[in-house]
Amino acid sequence: MLMAHPAVLRELVQRYENLLSQDGGAAPRQQQEIEDVSYTLCVSTGTRSVERALTLARERITAAS
Repeated sequence: MLMAHPAVLRELVQRYENLLSQDGGAAPRQQQEIEDVSYTLCVSTGTRSVERALTLARERITAAS
């Protein structure tokens, strides 16, 4: 299986966390962005849940450091 570069994973995790921390509720545009980043994280880590994708992404980022 191809593995995403740790820099790509780092950016995706940061983007996901930033979207979740933004005030203003889940406006349709923001909700779509969260779904898009979640999907990309899952594809990039070969998982089906965003929770597992975040765990694996963080592990790969740490391992690369």
